[in-house]
Amino acid sequence: MSTGHISVLLQEAVDALEPHTGGVYIDGTFGGGGHTTELLTRLHGDATVYAIDADPDAMVRADELRAMDIGRGLIPVHDNFRNLAAIGSEQRIPPVNGILLDLGLSSFQLDQADRGFAFRFDGPLDMRFDPTHGPSAADIVNTYTQEEIADIIWRYGEESRSRQIARAIVERRKRQPFTSTADLASVVENAVGGRRGKAIHPATKTFQALRIAVNDELTALESVLTAAVDLLAPRGRLAVISFHSLEDRIVKQFMALESTDCICPPDVPVCVCHHSARLKRIGKPVRPTAQEQAANSRSRSAIMRVAARLN
Repeated sequence: MSTGHISVLLQEAVDALEPHTGGVYIDGTFGGGGHTTELLTRLHGDATVYAIDADPDAMVRADELRAMDIGRGLIPVHDNFRNLAAIGSEQRIPPVNGILLDLGLSSFQLDQADRGFAFRFDGPLDMRFDPTHGPSAADIVNTYTQEEIADIIWRYGEESRSRQIARAIVERRKRQPFTSTADLASVVENAVGGRRGKAIHPATKTFQALRIAVNDELTALESVLTAAVDLLAPRGRLAVISFHSLEDRIVKQFMALESTDCICPPDVPVCVCHHSARLKRIGKPVRPTAQEQAANSRSRSAIMRVAARLN
């Protein structure tokens, strides 16, 4: 199988699933296939793994793995994990023993200029996980109102200078529409006064925000978390690796809610919500070791939360 992607928290994530021979697992973000390969290697291929990814290129890598001896139980599914409930029904997936969600991007996506995810390469301003579906980042910056663009950059990039960046984008597109990553990065950089020796490029948060908006990532995350719990077998594990605070907040709050019985307001004397806990949180949040961070700088912001399905 093709290499080049370094899976974050590789051993820790597979450990968290407590894999066993004959088990059924879902890799909701197959990407480079590192986690699935490790899981199948440990089990000598004696497991069923549904490999889901919205990126057609990831399906090529999944097919390469399936052609190997350890990949005989791999079932590639080209779809967005937001549709996990429908996938479970269509594929007739039985109760599963473990589900892994490794959020964000794979190195393959970041390193391909024609995907438009990064500005260190000049490429088309796309950013779609599935480049055959939906509006691109170029569509957003060229057609949305100044207020809408500012809101996206503020909400999904947590960028304090969102309004001046949005203003610069709208002023510039009056003369010429945006088509490339380098072009947009340059406009953002000039809008906030340049980089001036800062370690992080001033367009980083804007690009993150556009990517999240293009792929509607936070709504997709909320959808897949609910569906994941429904598909888990008793004691089945859910492991989620996040890379920024917006994702992690959703995961943290979801696991806290699903680990609580009554969720009525404190001033309600008798429970009327009839909510029952479906999950048990496992351990503390896991972060990459100093050694992993040194070897793979993209792992530095990662955090993994794990929960188990209650009987």
